[in-house]
This record gives sequence, structure tokens and C-alpha cells, in this order.
Amino acid sequence: MTVKYYPVAPGYRLNVRSGPSTQYPVVRVLSEGATVPVYCQKAGEWVSGPYGTSRIWDNIAPGQYVSDAYVRTGSDGYVASRCA
Repeated sequence: MTVKYYPVAPGYRLNVRSGPSTQYPVVRVLSEGATVPVYCQKAGEWVSGPYGTSRIWDNIAPGQYVSDAYVRTGSDGYVASRCA
């Protein structure tokens, strides 16, 4: 499986959470200018960010999710497979 990397919105330090909602704890924070791999995507809480409002969350590592509204994937839809 080929994993694509995408840039986080410029000027943001992005919270990485343990699940697809802001209710999940922050496990780490990405620095400004970070690029993230998107292994799979999952529907979760609606979040508004620089790239619009989305309920898609990107899985960037085991147990680590970021809101797709902060990642420049070039699409409002899914760009990777759904997480199991």
C-alpha cells in the first residue's frame, strides 16, 4: 500500500488525538510546517479549520488522528481507504 503525505495548514501547530474527535486526549502536537502520512480515514466529529468544515479524520500513525480540516489533501472527500 502506498502512503501519501500531505502538508498541515501553514501557521498551525496541530493537535494529534487518540481518536476521531476533540473529546479524545491529545497524544502529541505537530510543529508548524509538518507533513503527515494518511494511512486511512474515519468519520468522526465535525471540525472547522482552514480547509473548510469536515467530519473526516486522518489516521497518521497507530492510535493517532488529526482533523482533515487542517490537512491539505486537495479534496473535501476521502483520499485514503476507510479505517477498519
